[in-house]
Amino acid sequence: MQTHDVHLQQQIEALIFASEEAVPLQTIRQITGVELDSDQLQRIVEALNTAYNETGRTFQIHRLAGGYRFLSKPEYNDILKQLLAPKIRRKLSHSILEVLAVIAYHQPVTRGEIQKIRGVSPDYALDRLLERCFIEVRGRADSPGKALQYGTTSDFLDLFHFSSLKELPKLREIKEILQEQEEQEYLTRPDAPSLNNNNEKRIETYEKE
Repeated sequence: MQTHDVHLQQQIEALIFASEEAVPLQTIRQITGVELDSDQLQRIVEALNTAYNETGRTFQIHRLAGGYRFLSKPEYNDILKQLLAPKIRRKLSHSILEVLAVIAYHQPVTRGEIQKIRGVSPDYALDRLLERCFIEVRGRADSPGKALQYGTTSDFLDLFHFSSLKELPKLREIKEILQEQEEQEYLTRPDAPSLNNNNEKRIETYEKE
């Protein structure tokens, strides 16, 4: 392989490695300044993957979502989930977790039904939860407008270490968790508002009786 080809291969590898999203062909063209076609890019990716296999790497470059991205091999999924689950959970805001709770207990549920329960638009939370694959579209409601219905995914179960939805915590357990969180915040933040039962009232609407 010529020096120019090696350099281009390294550039493409670096771009895909550094990106948190799939890198499309057009982006690679713009940044490298090379007019690659899809077949040429695919051959470069295959050459990189061959090198990874030969050296026992735990990852590969995959073509998905209209571009290329590094993904770990399936056999390492379980150990990586143990590493990533706490980090992902911390990044979920309280409002997003509320929407996730509504969906978990009421699925399949529409956007309008979620908004009726929470009192505010769930659009941002739905986008983030879909993006992280914690929820999915389950179909359309049998009602005027045929609104989309949402439900949780296997990634949601993995996130909270549930084997099935039957393991969802009961209302009493959720109240205890919220109470502990509020008490901890109150003890660590002197300027925090006094404890109240607002969260208890809100969570009561999440679980089906």
